[in-house]
Amino acid sequence: MAVYKIFPTKDASIYTEFPDMNTGLDSIIEASTYISQDAPQVSRYLIQFSNSEISDILNTKVSGSSFRTYLRNSAALVTGLNVDSILEFYPISGSWEMGTGHFKDSPNVTNGVSWTWRSYEGTNAWTTSSFGAFATASYSGSNYGGGTWYTGSALGLNIVQTQSFAYSDPVDIKVDVTNTILTWYSGSLPNNGFIVKQERTDEFIYDEARQATFKYFSIDTNTIYPPCLEFRWNDYSYTSSLTTLSTDEAFVSLYNNAGTYYPESIARFRLAAVPKYPPRVFSTSSYYTTNYTFPANISLYSIKDSETNEIIVDFDSIYTRISADNTSSYFTLYMNGLEPERYYTVLIQTVIDGNTIVFDEGIMFKVING
Repeated sequence: MAVYKIFPTKDASIYTEFPDMNTGLDSIIEASTYISQDAPQVSRYLIQFSNSEISDILNTKVSGSSFRTYLRNSAALVTGLNVDSILEFYPISGSWEMGTGHFKDSPNVTNGVSWTWRSYEGTNAWTTSSFGAFATASYSGSNYGGGTWYTGSALGLNIVQTQSFAYSDPVDIKVDVTNTILTWYSGSLPNNGFIVKQERTDEFIYDEARQATFKYFSIDTNTIYPPCLEFRWNDYSYTSSLTTLSTDEAFVSLYNNAGTYYPESIARFRLAAVPKYPPRVFSTSSYYTTNYTFPANISLYSIKDSETNEIIVDFDSIYTRISADNTSSYFTLYMNGLEPERYYTVLIQTVIDGNTIVFDEGIMFKVING
């Protein structure tokens, strides 16, 4: 299995309340609804990823394997979920410029995308009528603008994705955008990134009970939570004739852990596993020189931030399965998706005698700046 992350080339939020304002350098991107100046107001956000990076992943890494791609955003502040809310994710149908503004700069910076404009104020307004094939927009009253987006493509794939949020649901975004990636890769649609907005029925509603705030960390955040595209594909292989571990009382380690890695590194981590209490048998060699493999198909790995305990790569029964050969169990980790100058911990999950076991043996490594 493999997980590979890429980060945005640009992002920005746009606001009905400030139709010419650019927010390209804000640390927050948002898709909120609220009431101001005695009128319902809306914000949406745009986010774009490199087409060349996407093509490189599909051409040289995924290489024809079955894959999924997820848009992931970490929440900074989500409120107002007293009723269920839905975020919608569409591929943008027009090019746009990020700009160098912040929310409510004084004076406003207008050198990039805003509610009304795709680039500089006064040039390249968002289309509000006579849309191209598969394209549309949505606005209310005199709030002309707000972006344009595709709802279909010549490939016939469903490129409209949503994520629902109830009061008790997780508030981070993890939405499957594989179909949109395929349309970009094929050239069926141009890659202008995604626009994220609340469901149409929740926008421009003058009802305090239905106003919801969705704020997420942007590419300009100073945290470990920038947005990303996460590619997952199946490179699982199990060709081992070694003995399978059959007890949860075991020593588990990475015997080829270098300790520190550069973001460009691709590490094949090899796992050492031996039972803590070996059976009483006659032997002329040390029992602890024999390596065991983890059970096939059901053994998974996960990566967490050692300081915050935030799960960076979660257990996945398809895409984080642990492989094995006649040397050991192993998995491949791409360091590019991990924030540098931080320590990470490896977790191992498996099933033994019907019991799900998680090994947290303090196996740590650090990603350093290149």
